[in-house]
Amino acid sequence: MKFFFKPLLIAALCACAAAAWADVNVGVTVSATGPAASLGIPEKNTISLMPKTIGGQKINYIVLDDASDTTAAVANTRKLIAENKVDIVLGSSTTPTSLAMIDVVSEARTPMISVAASARIVEPVDAKKRWVFKTPQSDIMMSLAIAEHMASNGVKTVAFIGFADAYGEGWSEEFAKAAALKKITVVANERYARTDTSVTGQVLKMMAAKADAVLVAGAGTPAALPQKALKERGYTGKMYQTHGVANADFLRVGGKDVEGTFLLVGPVLVADQLPASNPVKKSALTYVSAYEAAYGKGTVSTFGAHAWDAGLLMSSAVPVALKKAQPGTPEFRAALRDALEQTKDVSGAHGVFNMTEKDHLGLDQRARVMVKIENGAWKYQP
Repeated sequence: MKFFFKPLLIAALCACAAAAWADVNVGVTVSATGPAASLGIPEKNTISLMPKTIGGQKINYIVLDDASDTTAAVANTRKLIAENKVDIVLGSSTTPTSLAMIDVVSEARTPMISVAASARIVEPVDAKKRWVFKTPQSDIMMSLAIAEHMASNGVKTVAFIGFADAYGEGWSEEFAKAAALKKITVVANERYARTDTSVTGQVLKMMAAKADAVLVAGAGTPAALPQKALKERGYTGKMYQTHGVANADFLRVGGKDVEGTFLLVGPVLVADQLPASNPVKKSALTYVSAYEAAYGKGTVSTFGAHAWDAGLLMSSAVPVALKKAQPGTPEFRAALRDALEQTKDVSGAHGVFNMTEKDHLGLDQRARVMVKIENGAWKYQP
């Protein structure tokens, strides 16, 4: 009996070990505090709405806060990979934090889906960025449509002010290209930090330029600062913001000073206003319904929807990867990366995703609509 029992015990222990590897571990780092908290909080909230099982496998979410800090985002990513043995990383909320994480995930050969906007996060798809994907619309994609709207509304000159980091630089570079195509001249180009409390110097230069319109390339509530300062100085030209401000907190902080502002956003922000023919309306409303059921009517923001779309991409890829390897292994992480790259026709809250080897965003024009701030609310512009 001793000899018979020992092999059974070993087999049972092996089975238990195999069962332990069966869970898919998902690491999440978002900016739930700090200057980008208005982005990170709805993203963190959305994680709780994601599926607990995919393809018959239990999904474990390990959620950390990087406090909008690049060093913390890198530390979180290292911890999630080394200690929590995650199969995939979701996050982070901002372009600087996401860019800082790329070296870590590529070295560990672990796929990452960022919820930050800059095209630099996934372009060009090289040896490092082949492990990185993202869900928000890129700056160049939105810049082109903003420049087209400006040109159609008689704008000839623009003053630009953006964050003094990768987000602002990316927008400056891409919008300059888009403006040139539409024969719009950028007559001022200023920067400010996310934590600044005054932009008086920058605004004085912008006022002196007497531009037809101003584009603010910021994200979250700090993006309201230049616009409020311009309003105080009596600026009356057209105002544009990026999709980095599309949440209720920006409306609250901006108040009457952001009335009349135009911005290009993902369809989810005005899902209920879209015509029935819009191909993203149904999938966008699915997220709105789920989020508002959990957190209350009117609480939806585009940032949480970016996290939702990351979850949809993951849900699409996991069953494919499970056919090739078990979670917790390098083979599974590689298979998951491959499956993400082969994503086809995944309808999300922001658009329809079709990834390729050279395109780790996979969105097209269906992922953007123009809105205007009217009476403290978002108004869809057909």
